[in-house]
Amino acid sequence: MRILAVLVLLLAGFAALTLWRAARNEAATERAYPPSGQFIEVDGQRVHALVQGEGPDLVLIHGSSGNLRDFTYDMVGPLSERYRVIAFDRPGLGYSDPISPEGASLSEQAAVLVAAARQLGAERPIVLGQSLGGAVALAWAVEHPDSLSALVTVSGVAYPWDTGLGLYYTVLASWPGRTFVIPLITAWISEAQIEGAIADVYAPLPMPEGYADHLGPRMIVRRGPLRANALQRRGLLDWVTAQAPRYGDISVPVEIVHGREDTTVAYRIHAIPLSEAVPGANLTPLETPSHMPHHTHFDTVIDAIDRAAARAGLR
Repeated sequence: MRILAVLVLLLAGFAALTLWRAARNEAATERAYPPSGQFIEVDGQRVHALVQGEGPDLVLIHGSSGNLRDFTYDMVGPLSERYRVIAFDRPGLGYSDPISPEGASLSEQAAVLVAAARQLGAERPIVLGQSLGGAVALAWAVEHPDSLSALVTVSGVAYPWDTGLGLYYTVLASWPGRTFVIPLITAWISEAQIEGAIADVYAPLPMPEGYADHLGPRMIVRRGPLRANALQRRGLLDWVTAQAPRYGDISVPVEIVHGREDTTVAYRIHAIPLSEAVPGANLTPLETPSHMPHHTHFDTVIDAIDRAAARAGLR
């Protein structure tokens, strides 16, 4: 009994230390990387948005595990010279509030971002989504067809795939993972491990210099964003499966930019079928394994945005 009592005390002490370290790491991260934009309230939920520039409205929606700092690294500045750029933190990520403790579907995320864009005066913006953000942008187009002028997907998720969720997200999305594993990650993961995970998104291409520092390595391993992201990844396959049959109803100009060798979001599964389903969609294939062409093939993505604007009669 004495050994058991000692073990219980040690576990309790380790749990208390873990929670303290997690809170300390989060506080330090938020001091170092405070909100860079403004907050809009949608039905009692705060949405973090950065607005910069003048011209046609352009909404940017980031991918999995990210936040709007992904776009401020090198996109927002140049784009704001000819567009009014609105970069959002998706619900539950960055500094935007989660929609519910059980996650937020593509449809729910799109509805919140549409309402936030309207509050910012963007009634029919061009909408760009990258990776999982591409799936949210597609939900915007099918659920709110009168609330955008054109659509651009960059390495966007669009269709069902035949591989599983994977051990990492299976664990993190479970109740034990959300309750016990995520605080351990927030408390004990090293910055080198986080930067390695970010670099894996770019692999086999090198990560752009200074990108991880700009993004804020520990911004993505705070407990709230980790939970929200895991739940979104768990539901993504079902949500994409449900919305994919509606892509043929999209009537705004659509530009698709996708690497042929992308192993994160496969070109043949997502880009080709989307280009065939949407009337008049224009597909720009890239001879690259890059999943982040908005950084590695910046000019090509900018050209796609400009084409979408021109096709929509905005430029």
